[in-house]
Amino acid sequence: MNLKPKQQDFIDLAKSEGMTSPMSRDDMRTLRENHGMSFPAWIMRDDSRRAGRGLYHVPELNGNSQPASQSAVSAPAPAAAVSSDDAPVTGAVEQTVSVDTTASLIMGMTGGERETLVPSKFGGYVAWGHFKDVEKIVRSRQFYPIFITGLSGNGKTLMVEQVCAKLKRECYRVNITRQTDEDDLLGGFRLINGNTVWQDGPVVSAMKSGGVLLLDEVDLASANIMCLQPVLEGKGVYLKKIGQWVTPAAGFTVFATANTKGKGSDDGRFVGTGIMNEAFLDRFPITMEQPYATRATERKILTKAGCDDADFADNLTKWAEIIRKTFYEGGIDEVVSTRRLVNIVEAHNIFSNKMQALNLCMSRFDELTKKSLMDLYEKVDADVVQDEPAADTVSAEGNVCPF
Repeated sequence: MNLKPKQQDFIDLAKSEGMTSPMSRDDMRTLRENHGMSFPAWIMRDDSRRAGRGLYHVPELNGNSQPASQSAVSAPAPAAAVSSDDAPVTGAVEQTVSVDTTASLIMGMTGGERETLVPSKFGGYVAWGHFKDVEKIVRSRQFYPIFITGLSGNGKTLMVEQVCAKLKRECYRVNITRQTDEDDLLGGFRLINGNTVWQDGPVVSAMKSGGVLLLDEVDLASANIMCLQPVLEGKGVYLKKIGQWVTPAAGFTVFATANTKGKGSDDGRFVGTGIMNEAFLDRFPITMEQPYATRATERKILTKAGCDDADFADNLTKWAEIIRKTFYEGGIDEVVSTRRLVNIVEAHNIFSNKMQALNLCMSRFDELTKKSLMDLYEKVDADVVQDEPAADTVSAEGNVCPF
């Protein structure tokens, strides 16, 4: 289509900001806030440009004047296909997929479902630690990869998700395992409704939409994670299977969380973590070390988790503080996380018995450690034994029996 002068000005400005098609409402809002541009009604009112919830095709950004819904991409399938009657087909099979269809298959979701990529606000969340730092990075919409490390259960992942929830930014969380490969991350061909089509992986989807990519438990990855090197440099990535170069839209950035610093777990606490490639780790400009929260912060967390007994919350945090101090000094091999304290409060809300809640939540440890931790709590909270001498636990057979 022939653009009017103001429309062309909008396209030129979006190009100068490095934006690509499809554009999100956040992209348009950024142009308005930073440059005083009005929302492009000519894009938003054109049904042929809709690429999903809050996403719009703007092929003019890529030098294409043809409306997106009228264009098509042709991708060869990687292998021969078999028809429904099992007759063999030889040679390459060409599958033509409209851009609208491809867009609706991003992350395997329809346009309406894409809205769920913005995390829900967690009512009991307490912002602490590096929360404000993470918020500044996400709010800036700059590409600035961050590595967040710390012991389990101290809120690393939740922090990033809640920043995205506060700022209404899409968060593409990918839980990394040893089996995670390039196909899982960047995308690949999928059989959908009997057709072989290309489907973007979460990394490419986050890049195109200008979202936040969260690589959770990244230290569990194998060498396959190295396919993200160009992504972590902010240069984009080449999808060799379909011959397409993808550059990140404005707002795209990466956070990686891990229990180690990528050097493996010497004490065996985090089984499966390995020594990560130094070149990969060096792509993260800064590393945020997250310890457990202070007692004051944990008391707030437990209160918001439903603990209406101030003394119980205070005793739990004091107990956890002693355990952690002993752990750091090498006197014990286990530690009680903030997540575990919340578990205890939730169990207490159900069973209305402190000792039963503690017993159930400490049963994940071996018997000797469990007894030591229970004995320590009885010393911290001297009244609990007198008040609740007959706490019950559930046996393996499902019967309630005294321990």
